Formats: sequence, structure tokens, C-alpha cells
Amino acid sequence: MNAPTQPPARRPIRELPDELISQIAAGEVVERPASVVRELLDNALDAGASQITVRLQAGGVRLISVEDNGCGILRSELPTALKRHATSKIASLADLESVGTMGFRGEALAAICSIAEVSVLTRVDSLEEPHGWLLDGRSGELQPTARATGTTVEVRELFFATPARRKFLKTDATELAHCVDAVRRHALAHPEVGFAIWHDGKLVAQWRAVPGQPMDALRQRLADVLGEDFVEQAVPVNWPLDMPAESDGGEEADTPQRLRVWGFAGVPDAARSRSDWQFAYVNGRYVRDKVITHAARSAYEDVLHGQRQPVYALFVSLDPTRVDVNVHPTKIEVRFRDSREVHQGVRRAVESALAAPRSAAGAVAQAVLVPGDAAPDQTTPRPEAPTWTAPSRLPSTLGSAQNSLPLQRYTPPDPIGQRVSDLGALWGHGAERALPGSTPAQSWAAPAGGTNAPSGQPLDPQRTSTSEAAAPAWSAGEWPLGRAIAQLQGVYILAENTQGLVVVDMHAAHERIVYERLKQQLDEEQLASQPLLIPATFAATPQEVATAEDSAVVLAMLGLEVVPFSPKTLAVRAVPTTLAQGDPVELARSVLAELAQHEASTVVQRARNELLATMACHGAVRANRRLTLDEMNALLRQMETTERSDQCNHGRPTWRQVGMKELDALFLRGR
Repeated sequence: MNAPTQPPARRPIRELPDELISQIAAGEVVERPASVVRELLDNALDAGASQITVRLQAGGVRLISVEDNGCGILRSELPTALKRHATSKIASLADLESVGTMGFRGEALAAICSIAEVSVLTRVDSLEEPHGWLLDGRSGELQPTARATGTTVEVRELFFATPARRKFLKTDATELAHCVDAVRRHALAHPEVGFAIWHDGKLVAQWRAVPGQPMDALRQRLADVLGEDFVEQAVPVNWPLDMPAESDGGEEADTPQRLRVWGFAGVPDAARSRSDWQFAYVNGRYVRDKVITHAARSAYEDVLHGQRQPVYALFVSLDPTRVDVNVHPTKIEVRFRDSREVHQGVRRAVESALAAPRSAAGAVAQAVLVPGDAAPDQTTPRPEAPTWTAPSRLPSTLGSAQNSLPLQRYTPPDPIGQRVSDLGALWGHGAERALPGSTPAQSWAAPAGGTNAPSGQPLDPQRTSTSEAAAPAWSAGEWPLGRAIAQLQGVYILAENTQGLVVVDMHAAHERIVYERLKQQLDEEQLASQPLLIPATFAATPQEVATAEDSAVVLAMLGLEVVPFSPKTLAVRAVPTTLAQGDPVELARSVLAELAQHEASTVVQRARNELLATMACHGAVRANRRLTLDEMNALLRQMETTERSDQCNHGRPTWRQVGMKELDALFLRGR
């Protein structure tokens, strides 16, 4: 037998030295040079700087210098600035509960001083102090020096006092990349501030200050930092819709206490294999928050293919008293007082932005920007595709070149085309058919022999010419997806619009149309509930029991009846009718887990949508089905007014635009 281990010798409890305390704090705050850059940028932004310059050497290990043109530090306060927990941001518990600045903990500079050589050069705009002051953080020596208004903090030989920590750093190139990423995150949230990064005497990146309205400035800053492709493949987010677009959720907003979500969300086609282009901010502070990430990802469930990751830059503004930013030493995480409200707001904001069909919105912009009714000929320069902006509303006639619609937030348009119950008539036989809500010029008279060609049988040339003659005259910007001209191999519809050729996957497009109409029908009615003949009981955790009791009303709205059977057991008495064939216990557990963290209907909506997607797939027109021009045009018109019609139910694109420039390049025209 092993001898019993001896208990460790008792050590007395004593206070730690100040230097050791600072080094422990440094271990929490300073992980790598990028951590120092982030803390110094926070201080510069709190000082009201409009231009910040970051200078680095050896990836930030040898030198980190952050120079700003902010308000500066008074000479009398300068020695105090390097002491532990010394700050001008908070003074009471009330200030801590409503933090409105980037920095507030007052421990960053002191922690950095304990592991590096720090000097502070500053000057305030005051006649009483006509010059600047230089403070040596190691010796505490203070001497006058020349400088413009602002502050420069230099950090040299990072981790010189803790060489073991220095061994964990990566190469200079890797550390430089992390520093640039830290500056980039700050630059996205503050387009009104200019940033410049120098490394070993060379300019690495520079982003000039962007004046103007917040949304316009953010659009330009995103283009400067992430590239034009990000902006071109992103849609604006502004929720709630009645919040003025000019407001950034700050003090100038009419209702600063309201939750607001704004920014830009990438279209599904712009999704990436990694989540490195996901930027979330809370009151201007970059955060990594599971609530926001989950909400944004769930908004893409219906339109994203496979495991692709969406791209977005989202800003959440809310009352500072409703968010706790003091839960992580580096302030990278936050805690919301009502996380469900934030989750619901972010999800609805992104969903509403992605719902607008991009084809229809782009055509309205084209109708406004390109006057005239005739398509441009070869002698006139072709108009460039306008930047996509969602229209406020599409009229039943899809607008005209003379109707200049305001380019505002998208709201669901008046229905065009057949209802879900009439889809069989749309693809069936009929003597004459017109799109509901359309003008006579937009109706197509069917030939006497019927409108459908048998499956696998080519279109009759005479019938094609009849439909061609019945089609209305086409004008620029009137039909976003153009007019149908042919069908390719029974799979694709070829259409012509002002920008060139449009290729449509007819099955994928019709599948989305049927799917959205089924969801709309179901949303108009409360989820029907089906009682179980024998209630399904299961052993529940205390949290599940508490959630079931607190959310009984919400569960009833979702068609679920979950009641306590015993102190440790729950019973499922009813489930939604559309999900009656599933496992009631698994459904109840999933819903209760979602209710404890996120929006109430997430799980039920996901399960319901999967069922409706399967129904829509079987109800959509199949491949190798020959369509007449009437049917092709009817499908195009429905696509233009159906939400999320740019992707099918599985997240694949339903149509692609081939511009005239691309076609000209294929045939070497103009060379």
C-alpha cells in the first residue's frame, strides 16, 4: 500500500506586493502586443481624438506607440494616470452601472508599466500649460517638452520583466497581424476618426476620417477597411424601422433608451468558410457575444447553404444600464439584462434586411437612375448597375421609369401572381390568364390550344410567336428580372433585362415561392395544437421545470402544453399539429432550452420550416418540364415580389445576372 500523502505545509495569509499584484493584472489584461494596442486605442477614443497613429516595431514587442490629438492630460494628473485603478471615467457605483466610455477599469496603464517600459508625452489645450510634459513610467521623472495638443504613449520592450511570458509570443508577422486586426475593429466602429498604422518605419494601413451621416460614413469605412466587395454584397440593416436612419443610437436619438440594431449584413452569396468577417458591437464596443452570434446565424438559416458563415458588421445600441461591460478583464464580453430581447432584435433586424428580393430593389433603383423607355443601344454607354438599396414598397405594376420611388426600407409588397392555392392553375391548362393586380399591358393571352406544353415535348413555334406578340413592350427598369426569351434543357429560364442576360433555375425559384407562401399562410393563423392521447412524461431538470412554469403562455402560443407532473417530472400534453409525428419529449426539451436562452419560437420555427420546405420541394415545378413564355414570365414576376427569392429553400442561388460587359468579353468585342 502507498504511504498516505502528507498535507501541505500551512502558509500564512498575507497581502501581495503591489508589483506582483500589477503583474497578475497584466496577465489578465495583456495577452500579446495587440492587447496593449487595444487598451491605448480605447483611451485615445475616450479623449476625443479625431486622428490616431499607431507605430510598431518587431510586431509590437520592441515598440508600441499610440499618438492621438485628443484633449491630453493635465500635468497635475499625469503621475496619477499610471497608478492602479486610477481613471477619470467612473467615480461611483452608478457610473460603473452605466459605463458610456471605451475604457473605465483604470488598471491597463499600471499593468503595462509592470511588464514594459512606458513613457507618456501629453499636452492640453490651455494657456496655463503652454508646453507638453514627458513622464517616465519607470522612474516617475517629469520634464517639459514640445508637443501639439494630444497624448503619445510609448511602450517599449514588452514583457521584459516577465521573460517567460515573452516565450509564448508568435513571430513578428503574426503579432503584427493581430495588432492590425485590433486597429481595424476600432476603425469600423468609429468612421469619424482617422487611423494610421506604421511598422518598422513603413506605412501598413491608413483609413482617413469619413464625415457625413452615420450610415453613409459606415458604408465608406467598410469599403475602405474590408473592400468594395463587402459593401456591394451587403444590405443595410436598420431596426426598428421607425428609428431615424440618421441617428446612430447615441444621445442625439429621439429615443436613446430603445434597443436599436443597425449596420450591414452580407447577402448569402457573400458567405465565407470562416467566421472572420463577423463584427458585432455593443454601444460602440467590439464584443464576442454568443447571443448576438446565435441570433445573426439563425437569421440566415433559411437562405444559407451548408456550413457557410455569414459576414456582417452589426451595431447594437441600448441603454448602458441594461448591459454589463465589466464581466471580462479585456472587456471583450458583455452580459445583457434581457438577452432574449437582444436576440430577438438582432434576428428580426437581419431577417427583415435579407427578406427583400434584391432583383426587384435593384430594378427600382435602375428605373430611378435610368430615364427613358427604350433600352440602351450599342452607341450609348451602358448604365452601370446601381448600388442596391431596398425600396419602401413595390407597386402592383412593378413601377415605371416615370415613377421615382423613394429608396427606403423594404416592406412586403402587394402580392403579384397566383396565390399558393392557385399554383396548380398557374401550371395547369387554361384558356386565358392574367396576373392578379397587373395592368392589361402586363397580361398575357394564352393561345387557344392551352398554355402548357406536355413534359418532354418542345415548345410549338407558332404558340411561342403568339405569346411573344402578346407580351407587352419592355422598358428600362420595368421588369427587374426581364422578360423570358427561352428555356434551356428544361432546367433554366433565360431572360433579358437592361443589364444583359438573366439565368434562372426554375425549380429552385418556384420552390422558394411555394415555401414563402406556405409560411405566410401558416403565420396568419395561430399554430394549431393537437392533444396527445397519452401524455409524454420525462425527467426534467430544475431549470426546465422553472422555464415551463414561467413560460406557459408562450408555450401555448407555440402549440405546446407542458405542465409539471411532479416536482422533478414534466408532462407534454399537446404538440403543434404540423409536428405531431415527431418526438414530443425531444421537441419539449429543445423548446425549453431555447426559452431559457434565446427567442421563444426558434426551435418550433426551425422544425416547422423544415416541414414546409419539404412540402414546397415536392410542390414546385420539376426539372425537364417545358414551360411556355407565359409561364416563364409569370414565374419571373413572382420572384420579384417574393421574400428571399434570391435563394432556394436550401440556400442555393435561384438566379444569376450575366452583364453585357461579360458577354462582350467572351466575344472580344471592343478590342
